Amino acid sequence: MAESLRMKIAVLGATGQTGQYLVSQALQQGHMVTAIVRNPGKLTVHHDNLKVVEADIFSANSLKPHLKGQDVIMSCLGFPVSFFSAVTGYTQSMNAVISAMREARVNRIITMTSWYTEPNSGTQSSYLIRFLLLPMIRSILTNMNEMEQFLQKTDDVNWTVVRPPGLKNLPASAQEFLTHEGYFVPDSNGQPAGSTVGRGDVARFMLSLLNSNAWVKKGVAITTK
Repeated sequence: MAESLRMKIAVLGATGQTGQYLVSQALQQGHMVTAIVRNPGKLTVHHDNLKVVEADIFSANSLKPHLKGQDVIMSCLGFPVSFFSAVTGYTQSMNAVISAMREARVNRIITMTSWYTEPNSGTQSSYLIRFLLLPMIRSILTNMNEMEQFLQKTDDVNWTVVRPPGLKNLPASAQEFLTHEGYFVPDSNGQPAGSTVGRGDVARFMLSLLNSNAWVKKGVAITTK
């Protein structure tokens, strides 16, 4: 692999299910990875190019020393659904990350949210998704949407939001990606094209953005063919 393509990547949410795929694929591709975690014991991967550090994702001061010298920040952070109070983890962590990035002079972040973060974007989805699934995860989608709006107002950082549909615990495939600048990927009739994607494929797509400016300062819905 050409030296120029090797990057220094800080991964947030590295112990999560998608994050673990992202870390192992990044290492396979020859990148230098810093996994920023709350609990280092949860990351079972060991590699010469992997550094595991402990930090508080809600504190810019805690994050800053680990972001210095990185080429890109990649976030697979996820927060649990809440029925009785608002979910705030996405916006609170992103606030801290962007502040730390400014101080550490890193200006590229690739993060993941979900299809249907915009409140009215689910009207084309199936009855089951629209009336059963979306209301169940509405608190998460709302906070993801608030985080996306915060990034849209962040001019000095090159951000990309990757929006996958339902996540399955599957490794990367060789399937072609379907992409759409919006809140889901429509088929030729404007209906949502599929409803799930493998976590390994989400990681594969996020890493494919390292050598591309295609989706800078944009949100892109993805799925596989």
